[in-house]
Amino acid sequence: MNKRVFEYFDIDPGDPRWKDWTWQYKNRITGIEQLSHIIDLGDSEKSDISICLSRFRMAITPYFASLMDPEDPRCPIRLQSVPRISETVSLPCEMADPLNEDGDSPVPNIVHRYPDRVLFLVTRACAAYCRHCTRRRIVGEEDYAISRAEIDAAAGYIESTPQIRDVLISGGDPLTLSDRALEYIIARIRSIPHVEIIRIGTRIPITMPMRITPALTEMLRQYHPLWMNIQCNHPRELTPESRAALAALADAGIPLGNQSVLLRGINDSTAVMKELVLKLVAARVRPYYIYQCDLSEGLGQFRTRVQTGIDIIHDLTGNISGFAVPKFVIDAPGGGGKVPINPEYIISRSADKIVMRNFEGRTYEYPEPDDLPPCSPERAGLQARP
Repeated sequence: MNKRVFEYFDIDPGDPRWKDWTWQYKNRITGIEQLSHIIDLGDSEKSDISICLSRFRMAITPYFASLMDPEDPRCPIRLQSVPRISETVSLPCEMADPLNEDGDSPVPNIVHRYPDRVLFLVTRACAAYCRHCTRRRIVGEEDYAISRAEIDAAAGYIESTPQIRDVLISGGDPLTLSDRALEYIIARIRSIPHVEIIRIGTRIPITMPMRITPALTEMLRQYHPLWMNIQCNHPRELTPESRAALAALADAGIPLGNQSVLLRGINDSTAVMKELVLKLVAARVRPYYIYQCDLSEGLGQFRTRVQTGIDIIHDLTGNISGFAVPKFVIDAPGGGGKVPINPEYIISRSADKIVMRNFEGRTYEYPEPDDLPPCSPERAGLQARP
């Protein structure tokens, strides 16, 4: 734990203010002068950060800052939180909107890429601004949430599109909103008959776990089926505080999934990723995705080779429980959606058999059955969806 944070804010971990999420949010570290009291910064690094902050904002909660090693510039928490001059370098392959979310937005604040689900962007604010953020073109530019009129307009699109059965509420981070504001959004979506699943995408259980209050979990449990996806990228982020927050959510009946981003020098090894996924499972969080880092402007410093992710999945497979192995995906540039990238286990395929290699490298054959017509929805007693 970084004691300099507590000295700077003249507070201790037992102080009620430290455990108050509104205090944490209000006292986020947003400038170089504050940061220099908390971690070692040389003059050249201060200059580099200043240049970077002219393009992209910084915000770090005191809690998350307390996890940074003040002396180690390679600290995984620090690398995800503190700007570096390389963020100002845009490579030819990088884009402001690499996933074409704006192009897939039929109405403001809605991204409709997949047939049966939409992304609902309800705020541009986060508790902490990750340096590897895909939406850095909009997130953090201003700390604002969309208005009720904008919420109703977006909900109107969902209401008028009956094939939508799954709504992911994201941003920014929806948990920066008050309980009342968040409940208005969830209740509005839950009132739409054809919406079956509501999901919330958040990093706050990791960057500001004191936000997960009894009042919040009690409100959320009223709107099941409700799921939550978090982003935890390194085992050091799973502190007693974050595990307690995740336990409170799980105890409220909310299934939890984790979506890590593969980040160079942070989690790009099997050893680190194995420790992470096993700790997540112990915290009742299902490892869901490992994302190849997107092509957003200034993120070249974070991207690994795709083979790195393939090797990690290969090394995890068979060596830990299957439900602890996430999918490795690339969110295809230009709005192509998530594409699973898997190790190659099939050696050959013919009409009568496939030849495959297992996780140990041993070869096996599996005979193919005779072709039969697939089971139709009618035969299975199912009704076709709109």
